[in-house]
Amino acid sequence: MSPAAPNSNGASLSRVRQVAASPVAAAPLDELDLALLKELISDGRASQRTLAATLRVSAPTIGERMARLERSGVITGYSAQINWTAVGFTETVFLSVTASEGSDVAAMMSQLWEIPEVEDVNMVTGNLDLLVRIRVRDNNHLRTLLLDRIWQIPGTQGTSTMTTVAEMPSKPFAHDLITQIQADHSHQAAESRRAAGANDR
Repeated sequence: MSPAAPNSNGASLSRVRQVAASPVAAAPLDELDLALLKELISDGRASQRTLAATLRVSAPTIGERMARLERSGVITGYSAQINWTAVGFTETVFLSVTASEGSDVAAMMSQLWEIPEVEDVNMVTGNLDLLVRIRVRDNNHLRTLLLDRIWQIPGTQGTSTMTTVAEMPSKPFAHDLITQIQADHSHQAAESRRAAGANDR
């Protein structure tokens, strides 16, 4: 769907580029980068000295790698992982939003994003316009949020809420995906060595 063209409802998408996250080019990562990322995923508070000892490189090397990973957009920050159920936000709600004809979808996205309970806002393909993930305490909290905030956003033609009934436990997604990337690197290196050996014969 072209950002400059109207969607099925005729809503304007021309300004979505202004509010959407900018794409980031894939950064070249070597084995040390991947190993460093895994350590930081396991303990984001680890000191550079500790990371250096674990990975058997110098602390300045760790500092330089971390700075490069930050500059390239691979590392976007260091923060605690919160179990929202433990702080009273027990419900995860997926909200689909349909925009009315001629509405400013970028403005709708911005206003949704500013609501504290909104975890993420996504423009999606298909019959919907936006898919939003929300954290709420209970059904009354959701009702208030819909009536007082979300349905007050200009251009909102309709919404549909999907409340989670059961969730899988949080998985170590980042750790597992980095492990898969490491395996892919090892496989590619082995294939390169095999091809080089065949060429030498």
